[in-house]
Amino acid sequence: MKTMKGPGLFLAQFAGDQAPFNSLDAICRWAASLGYKGVQIPTWDDRLFDLRKAAESDAYCDEIRGVVRSHGLQITELSTHLQGQLVAVHPAFDEVFDGFAAPEVRGNPTARQAWAVEQMMMAARVSRRLDLTTSVTFSGALAWPFVYPWPQRPPGLVETAFEELARRWRPILNAYDEAGCNVAYEIHPSEDLHDGASFERFVDAVGGHKRACINYDPSHFLLQQLDYLAFIDLYHERIKAFHAKDAEFNPNGRVGVYGGYESWVNRAGRFRSLGDGQVDFGAVFSKLAQYDYESWAVLEWECCLKHPEDGAREGAPFIAAHIIRVTDKAFDDFAGSGADDGANRRLLGLQPAGKVE
Repeated sequence: MKTMKGPGLFLAQFAGDQAPFNSLDAICRWAASLGYKGVQIPTWDDRLFDLRKAAESDAYCDEIRGVVRSHGLQITELSTHLQGQLVAVHPAFDEVFDGFAAPEVRGNPTARQAWAVEQMMMAARVSRRLDLTTSVTFSGALAWPFVYPWPQRPPGLVETAFEELARRWRPILNAYDEAGCNVAYEIHPSEDLHDGASFERFVDAVGGHKRACINYDPSHFLLQQLDYLAFIDLYHERIKAFHAKDAEFNPNGRVGVYGGYESWVNRAGRFRSLGDGQVDFGAVFSKLAQYDYESWAVLEWECCLKHPEDGAREGAPFIAAHIIRVTDKAFDDFAGSGADDGANRRLLGLQPAGKVE
């Protein structure tokens, strides 16, 4: 059995223009002071990281690694959530997602998609340079506007969407395979990969590609009312990353799963800081330990109420307290009889091996 690593911190929600959140060195010093052991780096935020420079320069990658290590931290994964989102965008979302892209490709969906693929390819090379075995991302979405089947979906619509999604992702998955790195998709509403069934559909479409994996985040499953523990039973072999994020679902006579276009604080389902929501993290960490999950537990802070710095401060000890140091002993070893094969056969009333009855 294996013990997971942690606590780690996803830096995306904390990066800002004011110290200590405006440089990798300063934000790593802050994270380490809170008890974090690793950081997940967003590759789109040039206040912290220059993806293109990292793809072109071993020296820059060594510099990044040195900055992180100087604070007693490790890089858990690179995040390409925003670039992955742009690999597949339905036209209805063109304008709202344009802000994720470089200015020179905005307003040009074809150029934007090519830019996103290039970004993903660079991130694969950088993951190899940094000796990382997993990267976290979004899948993007072509079929999401049709998630609720009204009016009735035309036959073949979903199949066509996933065939195209697979066509776009297969070269990226191959690049990550060459880099020795998994692509862990965050299974998330608004992505075509938003639950177990849609993830299975994608894996089938990419021919069972071994690098098509999962960034497990139970908060998104609780808000869908999906069994987030049974999900681990079903897909543990593909779970290669873990966002520890809490949520709560309190439906009433006004709002349910869909939220009624309300603000986050007024939705039935809303994200909360670790320990403030309804996710049973004791059970989650136990399930992951049961299946030998050995990668990182990374805090992703999203809360509609609590200040992010308080969420980060509370999150490190919460994760540390939930990581199970797995045992190399059986609890009843003290009662072992030291039996051998001969003894086992006698206990079963069988003749010694090789002896004809």
